[in-house]
Amino acid sequence: MLLRSTLIYAPAILLTRISALLLLVVVTRLIDQTEYGLLTLVVTVGEMTDIAVTNWLRIALLRLGGKGEVSRGSLMLAGQVLLATTALALVISVGASAVIVPERWVEFAIAVCGYLVAGSISRFALTVLQMQQRHSVYSMLEALRALLQLALPIGAILVFQDSFLTVSLGSSLGALIAGIVAGIMASRRVVTGPPRFTHRDFFALGVPLIIMALVGFGLNSAERLFLKFYYDASAVAIFAAAYALARQPIDMVANAINMGAFPEVVSRFDEDGPAASGRLLSQLMALMMRLCLPIAAMLVALSGDITELMLPSQYHGRFGLLFPIIAFSVLCANLTSFVYGVVVHAHKRPWLLIIANLFGSVATIALSLLLIPPMAEIGAALALAGGSMVGSITCIVISERLTPVPVPWRDIGVSVIISLSTGVAAKLASMVAGDVPAIFSLVAGGTAGAAVFFGLTSLFHPVAATQFVAQLRARLRIA
Repeated sequence: MLLRSTLIYAPAILLTRISALLLLVVVTRLIDQTEYGLLTLVVTVGEMTDIAVTNWLRIALLRLGGKGEVSRGSLMLAGQVLLATTALALVISVGASAVIVPERWVEFAIAVCGYLVAGSISRFALTVLQMQQRHSVYSMLEALRALLQLALPIGAILVFQDSFLTVSLGSSLGALIAGIVAGIMASRRVVTGPPRFTHRDFFALGVPLIIMALVGFGLNSAERLFLKFYYDASAVAIFAAAYALARQPIDMVANAINMGAFPEVVSRFDEDGPAASGRLLSQLMALMMRLCLPIAAMLVALSGDITELMLPSQYHGRFGLLFPIIAFSVLCANLTSFVYGVVVHAHKRPWLLIIANLFGSVATIALSLLLIPPMAEIGAALALAGGSMVGSITCIVISERLTPVPVPWRDIGVSVIISLSTGVAAKLASMVAGDVPAIFSLVAGGTAGAAVFFGLTSLFHPVAATQFVAQLRARLRIA
């Protein structure tokens, strides 16, 4: 089931991540480093604000609104809340812009407000499709969004001025168009009926998520803001570029697994009890480690080739330890959110996640103050890794008291062996390729690493490998 849902969502997630990486490649060459740093700060502030006042609606709707038939009353109630919280987010973002980028706060505020409006509409519509179990439609519209968010910003730079505001508004327009299309398609299958929950139910679940996001600011975004305060936007650009390159491939797979797994886990919890959902989460953890660890290993092994190929010369030679540190942070964050955090959501006790986020945020902020002034981007990466690890450990302790998740130690051990072998093979192949253009050494390393990964996976997990091939062929026939 997990593998099937992963394959359903994988094409959309893949296109979204590839779109983001291609945009990184193009934009870093079309706008200067400072402008790119400001663009990443727009996303940072937009995400921080969005998570606090609008993103929680997705979790609340999926948890309270049910799946299958979605009533008009439920969506009307959720829409009213979305409108009010988005308005609040716009006010907050304007104030934050004046503090974070005082030298260009008007442009910055416009960019963040556009990000928030487009994101709210798009997320709401896509969440309804997910509630309706229309996974293929969801995947198609996510793919549309990815294409628009690649084409429109590049077109905007070529037609208008090459500034962060131009790129940001182009990206927001892409999300808005995809969101409107998704809303039209979702509305056609909304049924007439009263809401399945009240405002009180909605906020009882949502307020802890909002508080969790507020205390999680330090864990999620503090290091970029401290880089801006201690250095400048160009330092943010270096860290953000490394973060994007090291994060996107891992997140692509983890998100594809989670998109279908989250509704299934909470449904299994309601229908079969905590023990059944714990076993499913154990399988999810094993699958995540099986797929994400080898990707992290290849990213670390080929970091030099990736940087040389993907980024302009002013970014070269400045990443050093950033790739392995950031990859570790992303793995911790995904384990926290997609495995142990789901336990807390299944029990409808999201306020417990406030504790985990608080510990992680305090650790990240403290480490940022300590490490960023002397170590710049490396200090930011270490602060993020430390905060992610503390938050993960705290979340594990909390969730284990609710529903123990059996740790698949054997699967994880095998995944570590496969990952190390994959990374070594990729590095050796890249070195053997010698002094050639980065694309050739990257292809050589990627091919060798992929061959070792698939070979060892087939050896250690023959049944899973056979199922993967069969389901992949089925998906290709459908496509």
